[in-house]
This record gives sequence, structure tokens and C-alpha cells, in this order.
Amino acid sequence: MALSGKRVFQFEIKSSGNLFHELWKTKPHELPSLTPTTIQNCQVLDGQVGTVGSILLWNYFHDGKDCVSKARIKDINESKKSITFEVLEGDVLEQYKTFISHVQVDKHGSNNLVSWTVEYEKLNPNIPDPDTFMEICKQMAKDIETHHLQN
Repeated sequence: MALSGKRVFQFEIKSSGNLFHELWKTKPHELPSLTPTTIQNCQVLDGQVGTVGSILLWNYFHDGKDCVSKARIKDINESKKSITFEVLEGDVLEQYKTFISHVQVDKHGSNNLVSWTVEYEKLNPNIPDPDTFMEICKQMAKDIETHHLQN
């Protein structure tokens, strides 16, 4: 059984892909109000939000418990409308040696396609793949889409 892997989730949105990208890049502190069942808080610990190297502290709800994650913005690609986060500390690292999340928005006809990719390395072969984390991504995408379409 492989310890390293990758999971991908795609979600078509009718709202602006630029708004979605900017939200993750420069306004992550707004996510708790948009996704209250998933994200409770996001704050900048170091650096400036929207810049590579800045460190964010996330409080979120996962598998029935409150969790914490300290993540660094590893990469921002404006032409691809993507942002990459690398988890440095937190609950997820109790099961995974590495955990990197990519959020990207692509034009797909008249709509936009949000892609979430999670790259990970398990601490041991008994650890499950991070499918429940992908469920969080799906819920966040749906919540953000619902909010943007209502406004």
C-alpha cells in the first residue's frame, strides 16, 4: 500500500472564478462567515495575507471535532488562478507526514471549474486516504458558490 498519494475534486461554479480565487488568496478571514459549518476562524500569524510565505492559522471542524492547522502559502500563480497551502503544524499532521493543498479556478465554457488537489504522505499504511478532507473541500465550494450566487 502506497504511503504517498493525491486526491482531486472538481466543482463547477457559475459565480466569478476571480472572486473565488481572490477569496482564498487575499480574504481567507472571510471564509468563516461563508462556510460556518466548516471553517471557524482564519488569522494571519506571519507575513501578509496574499503573499507567498505568509502563515495562516485555521480553526476548522473535521470528523466531528474542532481542529487546528498552521499552513504556509507555498505558491500563488495568478495566470492559473491557483494558490497552494502547505500544512506546517496541526491536527492533520497526526496522520500525515506532508499535506499540501492546491486550489485552482479554470474557465470551463461559460462557467468556472474549481479544482482542489491534495497531495499527502501518510505516517503509516494504516492511515486512511484523506477522503474526509476532500468532503470538507466540496462543502466549502458549495457554501461559497451559494453565497456568491445570492449576492
